Amino acid sequence: MTFESPGYLFLLLLLLPAAAFYVWRLKRNAATLQVPSTSPFAGLPRSWKEHLRHVNYAILLAAFALIVVVMARPQSNDSWSQSNTEGIDIVLVMDVSYSMKLEDFKPNRLEVAKTVASNFVAGRPNDNIGMVIFGKESYTLCPMTSDHAVLSNMVNSLDFDLVDGSLTAIGNGLVTGLNRIRHGEAKSKVVILLTDGSNNAGDVSPNDAGNVAHSLGIRVYTIGVGTDEDFEMTTGYDVFGRPVRQTIKPDLDEDLLRNIAQTTGGRYFRATTKEKLSAIFTEIDQMEKSKISVREFSRREEEYLPFALWAIAMLLVHVLLRQTILRNIP
Repeated sequence: MTFESPGYLFLLLLLLPAAAFYVWRLKRNAATLQVPSTSPFAGLPRSWKEHLRHVNYAILLAAFALIVVVMARPQSNDSWSQSNTEGIDIVLVMDVSYSMKLEDFKPNRLEVAKTVASNFVAGRPNDNIGMVIFGKESYTLCPMTSDHAVLSNMVNSLDFDLVDGSLTAIGNGLVTGLNRIRHGEAKSKVVILLTDGSNNAGDVSPNDAGNVAHSLGIRVYTIGVGTDEDFEMTTGYDVFGRPVRQTIKPDLDEDLLRNIAQTTGGRYFRATTKEKLSAIFTEIDQMEKSKISVREFSRREEEYLPFALWAIAMLLVHVLLRQTILRNIP
């Protein structure tokens, strides 16, 4: 227990002269009776009210003492908390090709991936996190940052018109992510690669990109998104404004994603539902917890309320006794 304003505690020294003044006043105001002898009164008992009058004054002094303690603002600062403080560097590499518009995840694959990624970012307050998106080419949506509010806003505003989504350049996307994370100061570096297709564009082989990640000591977790069933999607509109639907066949290259993960010491995951995708990010979050646990103080908390309540209670008792049992009759 500490006090924010300990100087007020010096007011407690006033209790001594207050008690001395009370004793002096009792003696000064003591009634006298002129009689030949006081022996007839020697055996008379003292009234309990007389003792209660002294107790009531002690209650008043105690209330004063508690008010002084409240003014000094007692605070607790001896509670400890366990926290992880060593952050890691993370880059999210997300596919935004047109196949991410498929609605096997409601409302579509990209919207679900955005929601899950945003929740993941919110749960990693000590990490530097960046984001790369890719379709036919790759693009850094957000460089490495600890300002997760800015990153979350950019993730939530992500749409298909930022890059050409007609093809999928997995290798280019992964290399762009590696370039963003390789110079980070954290000892632990992780890339999370999410895609629903196979590599059919770009000038970098995904396997070569995986080897580069391995040489840099960067783990890559790969996530394959989508069901194994054919799915229809709107690819445009005809001259009459009617939607044109096209059947899309699964094109996910699981062997490629599995090989990248194994090469870098990461893991491959398959998400066929929104719930599975959320569970995958939760699992990655648990595997990549910070490595150092630090014991630290929690912030101070005000502790004046119990003292204030006791002071109010004592003042009420004092006033109640003065107005009832100990009331002075002129």
